[in-house]
Amino acid sequence: MDRNTFLFLRIKLIRNNKHCVLSGLMAIHVKWLGHSSFQIRIANKIIYIDLKKYGKIVETSEKADVILVTHNHGDHCSPPKIQKLRKKDTVIIAPKNCASRIDGEVKIIKSGEEVTIDGVRIEAVEAYNTKRFKPSGKPWHPKGYGVGYLIKAEGKTIYHAGDTDFIEEMRHLKNVDLALLPIGDKYTMDDAEAAEAAVAICPKTAMAMHTWDKNREGFKKMVEANSKTKVVLLQEGEEYEL
Repeated sequence: MDRNTFLFLRIKLIRNNKHCVLSGLMAIHVKWLGHSSFQIRIANKIIYIDLKKYGKIVETSEKADVILVTHNHGDHCSPPKIQKLRKKDTVIIAPKNCASRIDGEVKIIKSGEEVTIDGVRIEAVEAYNTKRFKPSGKPWHPKGYGVGYLIKAEGKTIYHAGDTDFIEEMRHLKNVDLALLPIGDKYTMDDAEAAEAAVAICPKTAMAMHTWDKNREGFKKMVEANSKTKVVLLQEGEEYEL
């Protein structure tokens, strides 16, 4: 095989998303555990996001290398679930208001900060409400209360939005491969606002979370009608390969 033929075949494989052998990049597996909870498997690393305290969720016994928490609410921060899945060397990353509830060492993070763990880069980004308020008039999630996360590994970026409205900071996110966006309303974006956010972010793929059992088809139709983003509708316990 001459050099030109080799380069042509390499480019063709990359374009067909079959580039692991030649580029050395590994697939990433994202499993929806329910609500805003996900398991992300990157090579031999297991990352959990927002292990929840109550309600329906897919149980798992696989121990965590990293546990991320977006904020202090019970459907996102569950100290018993965290203790169940942590190992001696598990890295737990959370905002200050949740870290104080978790036994053991916790890396406290706020928006704009980042941590790199064995080649996995984790960046905290803004997540807050601009139009959803308690009866007192205060937002359910004021700015600074919680975070979203950008998880970067194997040449790919996953965005977990946390509990948030469609905020200006989302317009500045670039090169997102998978966006995990809440659509449940009351505490977060509804499906129309989440679709608007997806169009602004322009990820390759989007998933709806924090749905409160809301039908996700409307979100899918709005996003795919107005962008090139593919919407994947996982059932709880199913996984998607990036």
